[in-house]
Amino acid sequence: MPDIVTQDQFTFLESLDTPTVCNLIEIAAPQRRGQFYTVKHLHCPFPDLPAMVGFAKTVTIRAKSGETSSMQRRLDYLDYVAAGRGPRIVVVEDLDGEDAGYGAFWGEVQSTVHQALGCLGTVTNGSVRDLPMIPEGFRMLAGSIGPSHAYVHIIEFGGAVNVHGMAVSDGDLIHADRHGAVVVPQDKITAMQAALAELTAREARILAAARAPGVTLETIKAAFRT
Repeated sequence: MPDIVTQDQFTFLESLDTPTVCNLIEIAAPQRRGQFYTVKHLHCPFPDLPAMVGFAKTVTIRAKSGETSSMQRRLDYLDYVAAGRGPRIVVVEDLDGEDAGYGAFWGEVQSTVHQALGCLGTVTNGSVRDLPMIPEGFRMLAGSIGPSHAYVHIIEFGGAVNVHGMAVSDGDLIHADRHGAVVVPQDKITAMQAALAELTAREARILAAARAPGVTLETIKAAFRT
């Protein structure tokens, strides 16, 4: 895995929606097909915001028990979030099982603090709240929307997490928009860039055939074969 994703590569990824990124990963890294993306619906409170591309900061939480995080643990967590490469996306796995989302980690305060530390947004199977007060531009994909933070507290940070089927490690490159999120293999971005023109041209041929006056089954089949 390269240490640096270039600005050109960031710009390339930011110009795409997440389904297109998934398509390009299938071409550049066929062994990744069917893996490393969210496979269940996530609420997107701000669907008109552009895709976010950033390095994962990982954390696990619980909210149903009566525990809380110590102040020192909260401060250590902030040190972790602020360290390393940016921009950052916080990937939060709620460990409360069927009750995931019982209490929201994300609200006005957490989103404002995390944005100030260089975070673009979050992907979580947990809940979010305070939607009118979320700072402008902070993007969210969440398992649910709810009113309370209950007893939300951090279990671990910096380890492996899984959010709706997407396995993520600290430092993974994440692409996310209203459709969901995917881990982008950093060593395949150049191949993904090379594959875009062919993918776009192929889809354009099929769409043109399907939309053409006098379209027939045979003209559509011919476009697929081209």
